[in-house]
Amino acid sequence: MAHTEAAHADHPTHLQHHFVSTEQQFDASKMGMWLFLVTEILLFSGMFVAYTVYRLWHPEVFAHSAELLDWRLGGLNTIVLLASSFTVAMGVHYAQTDNRRKLVLNLALTILFAGVFMVVKYFEYTGKFAHGVFPGVNFEPQGVAGGHDYAEYNIPYAAQFFSIYFVMTGIHGFHVLIGMIAFAVILRRAARGDYSHEYYTPVEITGLYWHLVDVIWIFLFPLLYLI
Repeated sequence: MAHTEAAHADHPTHLQHHFVSTEQQFDASKMGMWLFLVTEILLFSGMFVAYTVYRLWHPEVFAHSAELLDWRLGGLNTIVLLASSFTVAMGVHYAQTDNRRKLVLNLALTILFAGVFMVVKYFEYTGKFAHGVFPGVNFEPQGVAGGHDYAEYNIPYAAQFFSIYFVMTGIHGFHVLIGMIAFAVILRRAARGDYSHEYYTPVEITGLYWHLVDVIWIFLFPLLYLI
């Protein structure tokens, strides 16, 4: 018992007792995150398949309905997420090189970019809701805005397009929100000096999650806004 307690006392504070080294803990955490990301890919793959099937069945309707989506706002959000991926990557780099100030700065910028993304989605959603563009049975487009007479889009299967749009972008937005919360926790810990070249696992595995969120949007943007 005394030998075990002495061995545990030698462990770094970040190293859980069921791991023999920081490297083993990092590898296990990274593998766990990759397994989780596989489930996320499967989730979104099902939605992409649904989109593809409905688009093949009703290509004209989907192309017509996509006209109500503002590609400029979608493009802005694409740039914002790409910028956030860069700041995440830089955050991991600065954690590895013991630069606490720049690590905190890049984590803060990542949260800021994610916040901009959510604000843009808020305006997109409320703009659609104001004109009766809802998912499902509540789809009753009306009014005029942005040069579009929304009533012209009240056609068969347009509701399916917008239901898919709201579900896919809504679930994606939820993932962005989760990422913001995770980065806020990591930012708080980074500010008090919890991360260094010896231990930066939470920064890197959360960065992996964030890169997947960005990649999914890279597919959503052209599918929904451009084609």
